[in-house]
Amino acid sequence: MHRLPLFTAALWWGSLTTLGFLVVPVLFSHLPTPALAGGMAARLFSAQTWVSVVCGLLLLMIFRSNRPLARANTAQAAMIFVVGGMLLALLVEFGVAPRILARDNLKLWHAVGSGMYVLQWLCAGTVLYKLTPAR
Repeated sequence: MHRLPLFTAALWWGSLTTLGFLVVPVLFSHLPTPALAGGMAARLFSAQTWVSVVCGLLLLMIFRSNRPLARANTAQAAMIFVVGGMLLALLVEFGVAPRILARDNLKLWHAVGSGMYVLQWLCAGTVLYKLTPAR
């Protein structure tokens, strides 16, 4: 149980990495049209939002508990990145994605969404790094 925060952070960062840097590029290279790939990518990114939120909430609950699962200094240092990553995920889902789907200034909103996804990935990576024990 003491490794639960580390496994949760690894799931969060790993799912972001796999989806954003492997699965979506493969969709666009193998599906017959960009519209088909984009529709599938949108559904996958939406699912990823909820993976991020669940992982973030679990980490916050562990950090706020009085159990020894989360060392106080590590939890405090990582908490801002957990909250930041969750906020970015929700902003992309409810603020950026609807504009991309509506094709409202697609180039701009795709760039904004991509940037926010990378920032979320960095937040999750920072949490993972902070939870990894130093040798």
